Amino acid sequence: MAAPRDHRVLIPVDVLGGESVPTTVIDAFASVPIVLLGYRELPDQTGTDHARDQYGARARAGLEKLHTAFEDAGCLDVTSRLVFTHDRLQTFERIAVEASCDAVLLLNPAPVLESVLVAIRGEVNLDHIAMHLETLLAGTELTVTFFHVVADETDRERGTELLDAAVDALADTGVDRDRIDSSLMVDGSPTTAILDATRDYDLLVVGESRPSIRRFIFRDRAKTLAKGTVNPVLVIRGEYLEADNTELTVDDTELPIDDDAGRDGATADETESPDNES
Repeated sequence: MAAPRDHRVLIPVDVLGGESVPTTVIDAFASVPIVLLGYRELPDQTGTDHARDQYGARARAGLEKLHTAFEDAGCLDVTSRLVFTHDRLQTFERIAVEASCDAVLLLNPAPVLESVLVAIRGEVNLDHIAMHLETLLAGTELTVTFFHVVADETDRERGTELLDAAVDALADTGVDRDRIDSSLMVDGSPTTAILDATRDYDLLVVGESRPSIRRFIFRDRAKTLAKGTVNPVLVIRGEYLEADNTELTVDDTELPIDDDAGRDGATADETESPDNES
């Protein structure tokens, strides 16, 4: 039997674009291993080495503040990576694979974080999603509602069975059933129904069902959901790593910042070579 995953979450932050992580999110995710990805997407005509030399110190300082904020909130496992890139989506995927992240958090403002809506599309990865949610709920008072949309009344029974299975899977991890609810909607437009439902919740969770987080998270339904909701969106990846069957050609420059590298005063000139995979 494989050792359990530690449900690591990747949080990309545009540190030079004024983006930050809300305090409510920091507190809610303090029980989860975190990889903070400070990034800046550059125009094609701007070299990553030039951007590194000009903005590296400022970007690193902003990322270090976020790192410290997570540590102060009690997060015992937080690492930071800083990248200048021409393709943020491929860079996110590279880091997610390299750091074995189980989920990616797409940031939006979160003035309050008390309730979680989990949009369930099918039976795929229900146990994996439940285990990740249990890690997130640990040490918090967050409540969870599983949400599923069926096209018409003939699918209601199947949808109810799916929601019951999701509730059971989360309860089996040890989460109190009093913190778990479910909701079924009959609607021909699942994305619209999910967006309407998110108005009553503080965090949206969706599960990945394709072998590429780049395609699903940023070029499929989750991208639409992230743009359409004012809440943060957590995309839980499948139980596989797609590095073996997904070609990545990444044009980026990563600055050393993790662990002793960043703490010992590494400068912007101490840069790893761009990570190019094909």
